[in-house]
Amino acid sequence: MENYEVVIRSETKWYDLNLKEVLKYKDLIKLFVQRNFALIYKQTVLGPLWLVLNPLVTSVVFTVVFGQFAGLSTNGMPQFLFYMSGNTIWMLFSSSVSGTSNTFLNNAHIFGKVYFPRLTVPVSQMITSVINFLIQFAMLLVVYAYFVITGAEGVTLSPYFLLLPVIIAQAALFGTAVGIIISSVTIKYRDLAVAAGLILQMWMYLTPIVYTLETVDGVLRTLLLLNPMTALVNNFRFCLAGNGQLLAGWWIYSLVFTLVTAFGGVVLYNKMEKNFVDSI
Repeated sequence: MENYEVVIRSETKWYDLNLKEVLKYKDLIKLFVQRNFALIYKQTVLGPLWLVLNPLVTSVVFTVVFGQFAGLSTNGMPQFLFYMSGNTIWMLFSSSVSGTSNTFLNNAHIFGKVYFPRLTVPVSQMITSVINFLIQFAMLLVVYAYFVITGAEGVTLSPYFLLLPVIIAQAALFGTAVGIIISSVTIKYRDLAVAAGLILQMWMYLTPIVYTLETVDGVLRTLLLLNPMTALVNNFRFCLAGNGQLLAGWWIYSLVFTLVTAFGGVVLYNKMEKNFVDSI
């Protein structure tokens, strides 16, 4: 048996997030964010205006299809504001998932050439999603202000409005954590990358975006509440317009679920990170 004088081992522990190292590469994260926007809006005529048009058109379609034709209840909240608020917070989550779920596969050519904390890539995707959300949220506030000024029923100024940053941060973190898990798993099982879009679409209809939680009862209501996004979407609408009720207990469950998912994503990431290049 040979005796080795030098043994090189990874210092990364399975639970080590190593945020200090990630923060040292903040300039690289900034470059990644700029690259993300360049890739999305390169050679587009409208450019960032799509950030406004996308939720606006979707909300109009939902208002016509689910509000007018299907006649689904919005619990007294103006239909357009109801659907737009649900779409806005959901798009933050879904864009964080979809933007992060393929980052390791899409950046394999970079990972194999130079060292940098791999976590900088999903972090940059999360920041990109948050910036996009803030633009859409500003438009949502304009719509909200219109209904408040006109004295529309089902819309009030609520002190719970101050809780919105917490909900926004949780949605971004949860989406990024789910995306990291998907991205790590797709290194070996590429089918998940293809199925991610279908999973998000099904997940959306299991979340009260086009309907209210009050329209569901019994076992089905409990199953919907087990979806961590249910409390987030419901509480986002409540804190914005004061409509409905605050699901405090289920929000705590959702927050714990988010933290556990983020921790699990870090564990899986640290396990797969060492073999990213070899596996890809």
